[in-house]
Amino acid sequence: MAGPDARPEPRPGPGSGPTVADHREYTAIARSEEFGRLRRRHHGFAFPWTIAFLAWYLLYVVCANWAPGLMSTKVAGNVNVALVWGLLQFLSTFVIAFLYSRHARRHLDPVAGELNDRFENARSQQGATR
Repeated sequence: MAGPDARPEPRPGPGSGPTVADHREYTAIARSEEFGRLRRRHHGFAFPWTIAFLAWYLLYVVCANWAPGLMSTKVAGNVNVALVWGLLQFLSTFVIAFLYSRHARRHLDPVAGELNDRFENARSQQGATR
């Protein structure tokens, strides 16, 4: 927490935001093969796992509503299938998050870093020519 003598961060003045050249460079990067590869890698992971998780979750909901005999089956003591399945929903969420993190670190971050470096280099060259 900031003390009483803390000053607010200075706000950028007019003209310090993105320039037309920044937008041109971004557009060029967005149309590049590397950016297309980045999008395909992201979509190749995100869409199948999202569909799989939603199917898994909806199956749980369907069984909870229309298969109460299955869901109330005792597994151990007072623990039934519904409780185990519900806990597995949480576990699967963490597993998918871990897998995405690993996928991003290995396959997305290197390409995104290259694209960001390219953008920053273009921006710094533009600033040097002003």
